[in-house]
Parts: sequence; structure tokens; C-alpha cells
Amino acid sequence: MPDDSFARRLVGFGRLLRDEGLDVGPDRIAGAMRGLDAVDLGRSDDVYWTLRQSFVSSASDFETFDRLFAAWFRPHDEQPLLQVVQLEPLLTQDDDGATGSLEPVETAASRDARLGGWSPDELLREKDFAELTGEELARVRTLIARIAADRPIRRTRRRRRDLRGTMLDMRGLVRASLATGGEPLERRFVSRTEQPRKLIALCDVSGSMEPYSRALLLFVHALVRSGRGVEAFAFGTRLTRLSDELSGRDPERALEQAAARVVDWSGGTKIGASLKAFNDAWGRRAVASGAIVIMVSDGWEREDTARVAREMARLARSAYAVIWVNPLKGHPDYQPLAGGMCAALPFVDRFLPGHNLASLESLAGALAGIERRHAA
Repeated sequence: MPDDSFARRLVGFGRLLRDEGLDVGPDRIAGAMRGLDAVDLGRSDDVYWTLRQSFVSSASDFETFDRLFAAWFRPHDEQPLLQVVQLEPLLTQDDDGATGSLEPVETAASRDARLGGWSPDELLREKDFAELTGEELARVRTLIARIAADRPIRRTRRRRRDLRGTMLDMRGLVRASLATGGEPLERRFVSRTEQPRKLIALCDVSGSMEPYSRALLLFVHALVRSGRGVEAFAFGTRLTRLSDELSGRDPERALEQAAARVVDWSGGTKIGASLKAFNDAWGRRAVASGAIVIMVSDGWEREDTARVAREMARLARSAYAVIWVNPLKGHPDYQPLAGGMCAALPFVDRFLPGHNLASLESLAGALAGIERRHAA
């Protein structure tokens, strides 16, 4: 499996292709990751052909793919980096001081982007959410919305006509044969339709999570805004549903409404009691059935950790997959020694950091790669 840094790079490449008009979604990115498992990532040709087979479905897209692949994965080639490099036209002067023609002059930021293949927002990608200023958080808000736009996809039981399908449409075949005396002369194919998988976000807003709560709730807000099938909850000492408050278009207004709704904001932590409240009230309504549950918490439990284990086991049995996002995991010396974290880990399919933009990109890649129950 490609490492997290390569996965983030692959997700960014898929987003770049989609911006250029190619039909690249989470399912194709997941297919590309599976294909890359079987090749040598050190061989550029192997990576090229694997990604081209996964992302290109029309001959008219070959030129666009080749150009963007060279820009994204071969930054030292002679081809320009397109959207990655920003060149600013400046007036040049001759030796005698006369103004010459307009020429593109590469700035320091664009030069760094060209050499490393990164965007101008690379510093923000790696900066800890707890260290962001108000201005930086406003810039991060737009980037978070883009990251959360990619939803995991599931295949439904419904079928539709598909010229490239592999399953015969027996009902349509029989119906069409009535016009030819019962002879099935025309073969028709169908394929199963796809739709976004349900998502449930449970976000810890206790005092220990305060440095990260605002940025992570922006991510949850973007998930709720990405379409139907997303439920959002906050918990500290009690569970609060925030789906309605976070559904507004304005993120700042949505966060204000969410903060007003949660009475225990920046208070204590009762993970076990909050999980029990969710399982009792919402688990019985099959809200978590077939859904990917994203737990956002540092794992500090003030009460019975055995309850955390019991309720996490209940949640894991009903959910499609459970992903735990812990901002503290982004620090090199972190170890999951907190009682609640230790109790929950046996029932977690993927344990990820959540301290900066790069970690949220890894989360988006993990969501796109989940294709079977309890596989992350």
C-alpha cells in the first residue's frame, strides 16, 4: 500500500485532473491505489501506466493526463507545472535603465513550488491547527472544504443500462426479443449504480480538544455540506446533535450556532456515556448501519474506560467502518496511553492524526480507500 505521503499526493493529482474536466472520483482513486500495490513505485513508467489506466476513460483525455502527470510527478522535467507554478509578469529593465518587454519572472514561492511539486499553501498544510492565527484559519477554511468534498462511494443494489457493463440485462433482453420472434439478437448490459456512503462524525469538544475543535468542526461542517447522508454530533459530558446547525452555507455562522447549541463546550469528557447515548438513541434507528463513523477525540476519558470498550464494540458491529482521528497522534512522541484511547483502539479500523491539513488529506484518502466492511 502506498505510504501516507504518496497517498496525499495521489489525492491531489486526482483533484487536479477533476479540475481539468476528467471524471475522477473517490472510486477511481481507490482503484488507482489498488493498482499501485502491484507495481514498483520507484519506476515512473509503472506508475504512469497504472494511473492512466485508472483515471483516463477517453482518448481525448490522453494529452491532458500526460501533461498533468509530468507536472505533478516529474517536477524537474522541462514542462511547466501549470496550476502548481505561479509566474508573475514583471517589467524588465536593460542595463541602461530602459524598460524592456514583459517577461514572466519566477517568484520565490513559485520556484519552491516547482522544485518540490507543492502548492503555495504548503506551509499551511503542515502547520498545526493549534498554532494557526485567525487569518490563517480563514485561509484554511477554503482548503478544508475542498478536502471534505470527496465522499466515499458505495455500490447499490440498483442497476442501470451501461454499454460497458458486464452483467446481462435479462429483463431487457427478453423484452427486446419479443420484437424478433423470441430470438435474443440484441444484448443489453447493466451495472450497479453508485452513491455516496453514509457518514457520521462524532466530534469531541471538551476542554482538552479546544485548540483543535474549531478547525475540525470546519471539516465536519464541510462534510455535512457535501450532500445527503451525513450526520454530525458533538460530545463532551453529553451528546448533542449538530446536523441542522452545521448545514448552513456560512461556516462562521454555523460554528456560532453549534457553539450555542452545545452546553458543555470546553468542559469535561465522558466518551463512554456519550457513545452509549448515541448507540441507544441513534443506533436503534439504524443511523450507523452501513455508515462510516469518524470519531474525533484525544481519547481522554474521565470515567469508566470499560464502558468505552463496550460502547465502541456496539458501534463497530453496526458501522461499516470506524475511523478514529486524534490530533495528538500528529506529534512524533505521542503514544496512545490515555485510558479511553486504549479501550477504543481494538474496535477502530483506522487510527489517524488530525492536527493539520495534511492529516485531513490522509483522512480523505483513507475514506476513499474503504471498500469492504471493517477495511481501511
